[in-house]
Amino acid sequence: MFPRTVRVIEHTLIPLKDGTTLAARIWLPDDAEQNPVPAILEYLPYRKRDGTYERDALTHPYLAGHGYAGVRVDLRGCGESSGLLFDEYAKQEQDDGVEVIAWLAAQPWCSGVVGMMGISWGGFNGLQIAARRPPALKAIVTICSTDDRYADDVHYMGGTLLAVDGLEWGSFFFGSMCLPPDPVLVGDRWRAMWLERLENVPLFFELWLRHQRRDAYWKHGSVCEDYAAIQCPVYAVGGWTDAYTNAIPRLLERLTAPRKGLIGPWAHGYPHFARPGPQIGFLQEMLRWWDYWLKGIDTGVMDEPMLRAWMTESVKPASHHEVLPGRWVAEASWPPPGITPQLLFLTDAGLRNEAAPLTARTVCSPQTVGKCSGSWVPFGRGHDQAEDQRDDDARSLIFETPPLEEPIEILGAAIVTLELASDKPIANLVVRLCDVHPSGESLRVSYGVLNLAHRDGHEKPALLAAGQRYRARIQLNDAGSMFPAGHRIRLALSTAYWPMIWPAPEPATLLISGGTLELPVREPRATDALLKPLPGPESAPPEKPTIIRRSDLRIERIDRLGLELGTHDESKLHVEEDDPLSAVIDLRRTWTMSRDAWQVRIETQMRLSCTREVFLLQASLRAWEGADEVCRRDWDRAIARDFL
Repeated sequence: MFPRTVRVIEHTLIPLKDGTTLAARIWLPDDAEQNPVPAILEYLPYRKRDGTYERDALTHPYLAGHGYAGVRVDLRGCGESSGLLFDEYAKQEQDDGVEVIAWLAAQPWCSGVVGMMGISWGGFNGLQIAARRPPALKAIVTICSTDDRYADDVHYMGGTLLAVDGLEWGSFFFGSMCLPPDPVLVGDRWRAMWLERLENVPLFFELWLRHQRRDAYWKHGSVCEDYAAIQCPVYAVGGWTDAYTNAIPRLLERLTAPRKGLIGPWAHGYPHFARPGPQIGFLQEMLRWWDYWLKGIDTGVMDEPMLRAWMTESVKPASHHEVLPGRWVAEASWPPPGITPQLLFLTDAGLRNEAAPLTARTVCSPQTVGKCSGSWVPFGRGHDQAEDQRDDDARSLIFETPPLEEPIEILGAAIVTLELASDKPIANLVVRLCDVHPSGESLRVSYGVLNLAHRDGHEKPALLAAGQRYRARIQLNDAGSMFPAGHRIRLALSTAYWPMIWPAPEPATLLISGGTLELPVREPRATDALLKPLPGPESAPPEKPTIIRRSDLRIERIDRLGLELGTHDESKLHVEEDDPLSAVIDLRRTWTMSRDAWQVRIETQMRLSCTREVFLLQASLRAWEGADEVCRRDWDRAIARDFL
């Protein structure tokens, strides 16, 4: 099937200087010892044995079959790796990664050069470890990642707390770090390793909630602090439906190393299988990148435009899309010279091309505005995308254009500047850019949020003075979209966006007295049609689990391992229309692992509520081996609100 036959090292241990061992699964060409190959590392906390096996089966054998070593390594404290994990993206994680790269480069089957690839966590630490400059690391591919852990990650957005997505991530990560290693691989040590994890796992969400502004905690691991530290080539990849796309234009603009960007229609997934489609031959594209930088083969990959992006056509709004129609466009540099800012003014008549009077208007939203928002980070597999915005629009302050006489295409970030005043010292502002169809359906094209106490930056917030006039600038998420002729461009303003962001301490009324919308307009070019088409997706054969239902559990049986994994989630979200202090999120999660007579069960619960002064965070952890409870831990925290 592939140019080279492949063998798999199911489990091997990489020794670290402090005595810790990291578990790895490695796919190799059969003759790699005789003909050494570059290694491509994917370095994650998601359990190589039973966590990422489905996507690994598609990707790593393909790379190995084309002359690379595909290497999946679990972080310390995860899967069958020893040690403990205490937080996301810790310095220890980077230190370990540098050691792993040196170990890989020294193996007899490795040519001495290494690349890193990864999506989300693996995209983050690829950038972070590249900034450490390990000598053997020659290039990376970073997918759906960020250069700024405060501004563009699942914890905070615009100085507001990401509510349901942030807590769901905290709940998932917390529970997954409580899972044991597989006894088949580690033997009788599994129980001691498991109990050590259970006794030491921190309540991660508490750590994140104690840092509500952009302090040294978030600057660590944010490569935007020093782009020049990254000297190896970077291929930055993402999708417009995902939440982690804003980093790509920033990386293209500010890195000094060789770089490329690719933005498709996708949600949070690898482009060879992500939805919404169309999917692309991303593994073939990576091979062109790796062949160029790791093998010195001139594939032409660096002769092409710096950025290739999907220009999305207008579609009927829906919470799920199998495909988003559009076309590929390209830019030779970023920021590109061909983007022309088009300024629209907020006026009494709506959004207009010329400045005109605006009678000051107020906005004080019901706390439930935001129910049409979808997830902050859609995965595209279910109904998690923004749906028809009409219900949220009807309860927001809106400004819109007349029907467009000609289509408009945008590429980049729209910017909204508002003259406003608040009657409260803390207020949130949510700005949505929508494509309004002649039918009245409202498609969200982009959005941005800003805690107005963070109007001058996220490091030193300041309270608003009641009635004082301020100028607020909100940069919306980057987008590549077309507004057809006959449609309207709508700007919708609200002070709430539940359950995406946590409400401000009290309802605030904003007085809007003026403002502009700056659109990054890109005129269609004849050269777009000359772009070389991307190939269709290829991969190695899939490995699918057998799905079983038992009581309230969804069981995945990995037949090759004889291992059954069960999960069950419950969530309760609530806020009263007129009371931000009524907000509450309660998440419960059950995990099971079993093989024959061996059975473990983990139950976690997390609940976030608030008063005007503090966040109230409660959590619990219970674990059983068979019928015997082996761990019981509880947390009850009151954490001061810090301008939030």
